[in-house]
Amino acid sequence: MSGLLTPDVCIVGGGSAGLVVASGAAQLGLDVVLVERGPMGGDCLNFGCVPSKALIAAARAAQAQRGGAAFGIAPVEPTVDFGKVMDHVAGVIATIAPNDSVELFEALGVRVLQEEARFTGRNELLAGSHRIRSKRIVLATGSRPALPPVPGLAEVPHFTNETIFANRTLPSHLMVLGGGPIGVEMAQAFRRLGARVTVLEAATCLAKDDPELAAIVVARLRAEGIDIREGTRVASVERTAGGIATVLEGGERIEGSHLLVAAGRIPNVETLDPDKAGIAHDRHGITVDDSLRTSNRNVWAIGDCNGRHAFTHMAGHEASLFIRGALFRAPAKLDPGIVPWATYTDPELAQVGLGEREARAKHGDGIRVLRWKFSENDRAQTEHETGGLVKAILDRRGRVLGAGIAAPQAGELIQTWCLAIAGGLKVSTLAGFVPPYPTLGETAKRAAGGYYTETLFGPRTRGLVRFLARLPVW
Repeated sequence: MSGLLTPDVCIVGGGSAGLVVASGAAQLGLDVVLVERGPMGGDCLNFGCVPSKALIAAARAAQAQRGGAAFGIAPVEPTVDFGKVMDHVAGVIATIAPNDSVELFEALGVRVLQEEARFTGRNELLAGSHRIRSKRIVLATGSRPALPPVPGLAEVPHFTNETIFANRTLPSHLMVLGGGPIGVEMAQAFRRLGARVTVLEAATCLAKDDPELAAIVVARLRAEGIDIREGTRVASVERTAGGIATVLEGGERIEGSHLLVAAGRIPNVETLDPDKAGIAHDRHGITVDDSLRTSNRNVWAIGDCNGRHAFTHMAGHEASLFIRGALFRAPAKLDPGIVPWATYTDPELAQVGLGEREARAKHGDGIRVLRWKFSENDRAQTEHETGGLVKAILDRRGRVLGAGIAAPQAGELIQTWCLAIAGGLKVSTLAGFVPPYPTLGETAKRAAGGYYTETLFGPRTRGLVRFLARLPVW
C-alpha cells in the first residue's frame, strides 16, 4: 500500500538509536513510522558490537588453553575449527536478532518500511512509494567503514567490519590497515585463533586513548606475536598470486593472505538529500546542537550520523534525550563529559570523561592525577593479571573529571567512575565506599584513597595524632 503517511514521529534508521526512539514513542501511544533500508539492528547487531565480541570470546577461550602454565596446568595449542567459530558468531546474532526484528516492532504498533528514505522537503520524506510527512523526524542512519585513498585498494579484495564476519576461512596472514579500536580488537582475536597478524597504523595505535594506558594494551598485543607498525604509511596495495601485498612508503613490501581495512567511519548522510530539508552537514556528519536538533527544527539527528560519539551506548543515550526533550518537552542536553568508551582487547581499555591531556589543556596545573597498579590488588595477583592500571583525573576540589583503566574487565570496572562523573561526585565518595574482597573493583577505592595519602600521613597529621594519643581515653 502506498500513499501519504503523517505519523507523530518518523525515524530513519533501525539501528540502536532508531529502535530506542521507535520503542519509546510507540509505547507512549504515538503514531510511529520507522524506515530502514538494511537489516534491523543496524551495525551493532549485524556487523559491529555483537559479532566482534562473540569472536573475541572465542579467541579468549582459545588463548586460555595456552595460558595454564602459571597455574600448574600444562598449556596446549588449541585446535581451532574456524567454521564452527563463525557458526558461534552467527548463532549469537540470531539469538539477539528477535529483539530488533520487524515483527517485534510491528507488535509494538510501529509501522516499519523496509525502504531507503530521502528528503523531498523540510518535513517530508519519500520511502519507496510512500510519502511521509511529520513534525518530528529523527535521523538515525549510522555510519559505514571509511576506505582510505590508498592506490590499488579499490581493486583488491579486502574486508571491512561489514564483511569480515561472513568469512569462514581463517587467514594465514591477516594484514590490518588501521590501529584504532576495531583494528586492534580484530588483530588480537585473529592472532589468538591462529592467524599471523600485521597491523599497519599511520600514526599511533589507540591514539584517542590515554597514551600511558594504551601502551599497556599495545605491549600485550606485541607480546602475543602481533606485528604492530606505528608511524607506517601504505603507499599502495596490490593483488598477488597468494593474496595481497601492501607496499609501504619506504619501499618495504608485506605480503599476506587477507586484508582488513579498519581506518575509521563515515556518517551515512548523502542518500538522505539533507540539503532539500535545509539540514546543515559536513564530512563529520549532520550538524546538531546540544539537544541533538539540526538546522531544521523539525529534524533531530542521533547516533553515529551526527558525528558526535560513535558508540552504541551513546546512540541509546541520545535516543533517550530525544524522547525526554522532544516528546516530554523537558530539558535534555547532551553532556560530553559523561561519555565512556571501551576497547575489548585483553587487557581491555576503558575511559570516561577527560583524559590527562585534555584535563591539563582545560584546567592547567589545577588537576591531580591518581594511579593504582593492579599489581597491588590481591584478586589480580590470584589470577596472574597484574599488569593493569587505574588512572583518575581530579580537579583541585577533588571532583572526578575523568578516569581510565587498562586491565581485565576494564569495561565493567569503569562504570564506578562513570557514576562518579555523572553524579558530580567527589573522590571522597569513592574512597569511602566498601567493596567486597577480593575483587578487581577494589582498585577504584584504592586509587581514590591515594588522594588523601599525603595529607593523612603527613607531618601535621602525625603530630596531631601523637598529641591526641597523650590525652585520656574518652
